Amino acid sequence: MTLLLKNARVLTMDPADTEHPRADILIEGSRIAAVGPDLAVARAADLGIVDAAGWLAMPGLVNGHLHSSSVLSKGAYEGAPLDIAMLFMDAVTASEFATERFCYLRTLLAAIDMLKQGVTAVRDDPWCMPTPTAAAVAGIMRAYGEVGMRAEVTLGLGTLREHDTLPFGANELPAAIRAELDRSPIPTIDALLGLYRDTVDRWHGSAEGRVKVAVTCSAPQRVTAEHMVALHDFARRHGLSFEAHVLETKTQRVAGRMRHGKSLLQVMGSLGVLDDRTVVIHAVWTDATDWQLLAERGCTVAHNPISNLRLGSGVMRFAEMAALGIPICLGTDQHDVDESDDLWVVARTAALLAKIAQPDDRRWPPASAFLRALTNGGARAMGLAERTGTLAPGREADIILVDLGRLPYLPLRDLRRQLLYGEVGGSLRMTIVGGRVVVQDGRILTIDEPAVREEILGHWPRYLAAYEKATAEAGRLLPIYRGLYGRLVAEDVGFTRWLGA
Repeated sequence: MTLLLKNARVLTMDPADTEHPRADILIEGSRIAAVGPDLAVARAADLGIVDAAGWLAMPGLVNGHLHSSSVLSKGAYEGAPLDIAMLFMDAVTASEFATERFCYLRTLLAAIDMLKQGVTAVRDDPWCMPTPTAAAVAGIMRAYGEVGMRAEVTLGLGTLREHDTLPFGANELPAAIRAELDRSPIPTIDALLGLYRDTVDRWHGSAEGRVKVAVTCSAPQRVTAEHMVALHDFARRHGLSFEAHVLETKTQRVAGRMRHGKSLLQVMGSLGVLDDRTVVIHAVWTDATDWQLLAERGCTVAHNPISNLRLGSGVMRFAEMAALGIPICLGTDQHDVDESDDLWVVARTAALLAKIAQPDDRRWPPASAFLRALTNGGARAMGLAERTGTLAPGREADIILVDLGRLPYLPLRDLRRQLLYGEVGGSLRMTIVGGRVVVQDGRILTIDEPAVREEILGHWPRYLAAYEKATAEAGRLLPIYRGLYGRLVAEDVGFTRWLGA
């Protein structure tokens, strides 16, 4: 298939920030063949032409961190600190909701929402509860392949139970509850590595190379040091990216000091698991020493500002990290802490938080820095820096077309500022992934969306009942966890990431 986008305004997002006031983009197969004004293209039977006059062509957005498994948790609660919220997140562990079909449907629901808002690629870390299975993985991978999205998927689970992750937490649980929690299933490292091997063999590079596998240890406190090294080594040997949720909260900062005498990020550095394939998620409670380590090792940071606000985790220091050259991508995280998949709002929130974190306006990152995080930063996190995230010949044709005749751009004074501070996804006319048009004028072209909606709603009463039962059981631990949380956040760590604290 050959596709010609004619007469668009083109924002390439290349290193020179090249912009074409009017240009054509020729797509051959899955890749961009040429970019320039008035391209001469031979007529062919498979040539499709799109008149993009008045539209902006730019790289598709990349969601740098998502838990698609949470898509049915929208509206679950107002918000709570992560250590308390973890009691209820993805609480449903019934096997009837770990089937290939169910995981396929819920992943489709998230993917459709993203594609309609111009998100062409995602790094997805679905929680595989109670343990990952080949069937659940198959459902997730098939969904991304069939919907036409680019995705990098992990098996989101550690090898320690949650009640063992907080300092002195497990010892304060009543013996009966502790014994019950200790009987809950948790994968061994051998089982987890075995599933990763099978998943890589079957799914890595599937769907014409759009669907890939990545490795996660979940978080450094959720695995032993030996297991974290083993998972990172697996990722390195197979050329996969490696990720971890690191220093998302103050309690994690305190835990690192109590258990190791240093931050959890520095623990990871000493174990050799920080490198240019490592994506550090959140990084809110990091300090200057941590930032220097991230910069030296070439790690990417996945910034989730709305999630951080909803959970009260704090404000990540975007400007300081960016000034050190640390690549940053943006993510939506979980649907129970951000009900939408709207990366435009995420980027705007990140930009506004960077301003209130730094009173010197001369150090505020420009709008272009956040547009790069939406595109280039996400591509780098997925190991695709040389393949996508930029509109240039030879790159994958992951392109979105934005109608510049819509109200956010009337009048059009500064394209980058108005994209960042004015767009909410409503101006999107077309989403193209790997040269294939997957969304046009708000309609998904690859999947029967009404049928997906209907089938999901058919599962909803049973899922809601299972969720309410699971959260009621988890609520037994709420007073204990609130007490532990209060003791941990009272510790002085020498700095704060909260406003007005």
